[in-house]
Amino acid sequence: MKNLLITLDLEDQELCQEMLEQSIGLAKAYSAKCWLIHIAEPDPEFVSYKTGPQYIRDEIADELKTEHRQIQRYAEKISASGIDCDGLLIQGPTAEMILEEINKLNIDLLVLGNKKKGFFQELFVGSITNDLIKDVQIPIFLVPLQKK
Repeated sequence: MKNLLITLDLEDQELCQEMLEQSIGLAKAYSAKCWLIHIAEPDPEFVSYKTGPQYIRDEIADELKTEHRQIQRYAEKISASGIDCDGLLIQGPTAEMILEEINKLNIDLLVLGNKKKGFFQELFVGSITNDLIKDVQIPIFLVPLQKK
C-alpha cells in the first residue's frame, strides 16, 4: 500500500481530527504517502462564477483560500509525523471528484469519515459515503465519529 486518500469534511473538525489520527497510524504502518482531499462544491444558486457580482466572487475566493490553508495545515501536521503528505482542494461534485482523484493518484486505500445521520436526512439527502462504498474498486477504511 503506497498511497492513501483521506477525504476531509472541513465543516466537522472533530471528525477531521479523528481521521487524521487514524490516517497517521495507517500511513506509518504501511510507509504510505497521504493525500488529503476536500471537495468544495460550487454554490448551486450561483451558476456562473465569472459573471456574478464581484462581492460574491470575493466571498467564494475567500472561502476557498481559507479551506486551502486549513488543508495545508493538516498536511503539515501529518508531515511533522514523518509521513509524506500533500493536501488537495478541488471543486466539483464530491463523489465524482474523489473517484477521479483515486484513479489519477493511483490510490491504494480510501479513508472516509462516517457520522450518523437521522433517518429522514439519510432518506432524502443520501450519503456520499454510501455512494463511494458502492462505486470504489479499492479498499475503504471507514472512520466512525466517536462521540465523547
